[in-house]
This record gives sequence, C-alpha cells and structure tokens, in this order.
Amino acid sequence: MPVPFADRLPLSRQAADRDYLSRARPALYDELLGDEATRVLPLWKDRALVDGDRLVLRSAQDVTAGTLRVYLGRTTVDAEGEPAGTPVIATVLTDAAAIELEPDEDRWSGLRPVAEKLSDRDAGLFTEALAIVNWHASHGYSPRNGDPTVVEQGGWVRRSPSDGSQVFPRTDPAIIVCVLDGDDRLLLGSNAMWGADRFSLLAGFVEPGESLEAAVVREIFEESGMRVVDPQYLGSQPWPFPASLMVGFTARLADDQEPAALKPDGEEIVDLRWFTRQQLHDSLESVLLPGRSSIARAMIEDWYGGELENGPILA
Repeated sequence: MPVPFADRLPLSRQAADRDYLSRARPALYDELLGDEATRVLPLWKDRALVDGDRLVLRSAQDVTAGTLRVYLGRTTVDAEGEPAGTPVIATVLTDAAAIELEPDEDRWSGLRPVAEKLSDRDAGLFTEALAIVNWHASHGYSPRNGDPTVVEQGGWVRRSPSDGSQVFPRTDPAIIVCVLDGDDRLLLGSNAMWGADRFSLLAGFVEPGESLEAAVVREIFEESGMRVVDPQYLGSQPWPFPASLMVGFTARLADDQEPAALKPDGEEIVDLRWFTRQQLHDSLESVLLPGRSSIARAMIEDWYGGELENGPILA
C-alpha cells in the first residue's frame, strides 16, 4: 500500500508527550535534574549530537552548564537505555561547553541533513527543541516595554519582571502549493537567492487577517501571474528555520488562465517552468530539487507517484 502523505513528512513525526501541565511546577528542574532517568539534548549552534541514525541524549550529570534550558516532555516509546516516559531537557551550550562535551565537530549535526534518518522520537525531539530555542533567541526583550524578559514555565514562557506581561512561543504559518494545470503538469519556480538550476514549489507566508486558502490564491498570483482555484489541504510540517509551519496545498489553474503566460515577479521568483512527470524525471541530472527533509520534496513526490531517484537534491 502507498505510504500516506502525512507519514512522509520527516519533521511532523512525534513520539513524545510534551507534558505541559508539569511546566508550571516551581520545582520542575530540581525534580528533573535529581532524576537519574532524565536525559539532556545538548544544542550547539542549532546542531545536536548524532550517531548514525540516532540522536545522542546525555545524562543530566553530563550536561551541567548551559545558557538556556527547555523541558521538552517525556518520550512515549522505548529506546536503547531510555524507556518510554524518559524526561528530556534541551540545553543550549556555549562554544566552550560544547567542545568540552564533544570535541569532534563532525558528531554535531544540523536537523536537515539527518531528519529523514532519525526515528520518530528523535526527529520530533530535535524539531521541537530547535523551534523553541529559535523562538527564545529572538524574544529576549518584551514587545510591550522593551525590558529584558526572564524564562519561566520550563522554557515555554518569557515574562517581563517590570509589569508581569508574558510572551508565548509563536509559529509563522506559510503555505506551499502544488499548482497543476489542465494537463496535470506541475509548476516549479526558481528563487532569486538560489542558483539557476534550483527549483521548488511556490510558497509564501500567510498575512494577518488572511485565511490559508486566500493566501494560496494571493501568493500564486503574486509570484507567477497565474490565478488558481480549488485549494485543497494536503498536510503540514514544522520548519524551525527559524519558526515556520509549512501548510501544503494543491490548487488548479483557473480555466481562463493560459499556462504559457507565466510571469515571474522578477524579485523573488526569477524563473517558472511547467513539468510533466516524464520531463521532471528526465531533468533530474540538471535540476536541483528540495531536500528530503522538506514538505516540498514530499509534495513533489506525491504528485510524481513515487520517489525521485538519482538526481541532485538539496539538504
């Protein structure tokens, strides 16, 4: 049987209970750090320790110094030496602390190169940790009064001491679209910031006061000059680079639109092409497609009907 689309999104996988009710406990970290079962996910420059296809968690006694701690929750599946129910803390390390913990920089990996290889548990923990840590990195000051904020509730709230106002984590929704014409050809675009041979699906952020479906229609028209209809939801995937939630749709070219009349906006999108399945297959040696950790790759292969092999891809 074909694998369901949602099961092919590496960063949407989860095998942990975020245990949000425990976050408000005043003694949370005292309890966790005093528990020999607690494991720490060290983070350094958005990288974690990886051994082959496994995320390396350390004991709380091994990781005692860090600039930020966030309680990620408890695992829900067994792993070697780490049974279901293991509490996990993400800890951001300084350069010195990271090198002391693991001096071999090759063992520190970003999420994108390894996401597809990791288990559901490890992919979910890494994605969650990176998303919340990136939020902290840009919210050190109160948007209300500009004062420095302090971390509370296990790392899931920042508070201004001067007026008590709280700031909560946010995610930026962005739509990404498989645009199809009447012949079921797929529209791919090349961004001005990429090389000339790199192509992906058209995408963009949802604006305030805008529905997801309206964002699909607006973004496609802005980037290609094409009007689309019938947006249909496919699935979603967090993209913590730094804080996006990618929401996948399909949409059809409106009947009154001429496929050949594509108009790249010239600023963000500089090239647009329609591909049949055969044309995309035949272009694999020259066209750079999105990496396997992205929802774009999964959506393209969902349309294609299988994995695209032997072509260059981007991590």
